[in-house]
Amino acid sequence: MKKQGGFTLIELMIVVAIIGILAAIAVPQYQTYTKKAKFSEVVQSTQPFKLGVELCFQNNNNDLTVCKPSAAATTASDLPANTTKAAGFVSSVAISDDGKAVITATAVSANGLSGETYILTPTAAASGGANALSWGISGTCKTAGIC
Repeated sequence: MKKQGGFTLIELMIVVAIIGILAAIAVPQYQTYTKKAKFSEVVQSTQPFKLGVELCFQNNNNDLTVCKPSAAATTASDLPANTTKAAGFVSSVAISDDGKAVITATAVSANGLSGETYILTPTAAASGGANALSWGISGTCKTAGIC
């Protein structure tokens, strides 16, 4: 007689259990990575605004208070216009008009994103680093773990 080969029921159940455990771990991680990848477009959309604020800061004798959209045309000429029309994963990007030049970018509320915000706050360097700004990052993207 020829012996039959194959897997036993218990071996198959162990393989299914291992696949289930791996899927339970991998699927949430994959969703987080795709969300981070989508949100990177929001982060990159702030680059022209950062450059504009830095130019305005340097062109106005290291005075950050004049770097606001409503300032005189000569003062605000370095700043790009605020965007309010959604494009891709970016809902809007704006520079605050309170003299602090805070940049706020907002994600769309679709495609896995929930309207998270990415806020950049400039701080002038101490007296040793003239013409330098450092950027603090805050917003709801920090609590979501995507920025």
